[in-house]
Amino acid sequence: MNDRLTTEERKTLPDSMYGLPERREYPMPDAAHVRAAEAYFRYCPEDLKPQLARAILARARACGVDVESPTVLAYAGVKS
Repeated sequence: MNDRLTTEERKTLPDSMYGLPERREYPMPDAAHVRAAEAYFRYCPEDLKPQLARAILARARACGVDVESPTVLAYAGVKS
C-alpha cells in the first residue's frame, strides 16, 4: 500500500484497522498510516483523543513503529 488509500481500499478495511472505528476515521493498515495518524492526531476531537491515542499505540506495536509524540503518549496514559 502507498500513503493514500482509495475509497475502495477504505471500504474493504475492517473496523479494527481504524483509530476511531465507530467513525471509520484514521485508517492504519500499515506503518505509513500509523505515522500519519500520529501526525494528524491534533485534529482529533478532544473527547476522542484518549481512544485514538490507545489505538495508535496498539497498531504501532503491531506494525513495528515507535510512537514519538509526547502528546499521543500522554493521552494514552504512557509515562515518559
